[in-house]
Amino acid sequence: MDQRLADLRDVLIAAETAEGDVAREQKKAEADVEQVVNRANRDRQLLASGRGSAKDLENLQHELDTLARRQSDLEDVVLEVMERMETAQARVAEMSAQRDEAQSRRDEIGAAVAAAQGGIDAEAAKLTGERATTSGTIPEDLLALYERVRESSGGIGAAAIRQRRCEGCRLELDISEVNAIKAAAPDQVVRHEECGRILVRVPDSGL
Repeated sequence: MDQRLADLRDVLIAAETAEGDVAREQKKAEADVEQVVNRANRDRQLLASGRGSAKDLENLQHELDTLARRQSDLEDVVLEVMERMETAQARVAEMSAQRDEAQSRRDEIGAAVAAAQGGIDAEAAKLTGERATTSGTIPEDLLALYERVRESSGGIGAAAIRQRRCEGCRLELDISEVNAIKAAAPDQVVRHEECGRILVRVPDSGL
């Protein structure tokens, strides 16, 4: 999501830059038209005054014809640039909308992640407190054994037996282990020969 948002921002910057270039081009084209119009108006005033020789008046008329053609050409340029401006503005609007949508989605995801993290932190704090309370009721030698096994077994020191399978390593106990566990006293610590974890007998252990 962050990469998409960054990409959209880059595209939007490029679109805005292109829009600015076209805007400057349009301004110049309109200024060129205005300059020709002003020159033509001045020539018309001179022609209407009748001052000057016949040759001068003829030259003014010729220049007015030339300016008219020039004005028409420049106005065509202005129209073409205006069309490109509309396209550029539409592109900027489209990219802005996509950027805003992506930003909104990112904010939603960020809020959800923060909320989830808060829940995880609260649950972790709760479990840590419960673990501390439970640890106080376990004999020190058994707790020390559990910690040693946990450190050497990927963070899981004890695992339940379910249907004669160790939930820690997911391996099925062989018949000799099953018989030995059956014969053990309820409070006797038993361990899995394969993974070394402390085995916890539960109602569906299948023993």
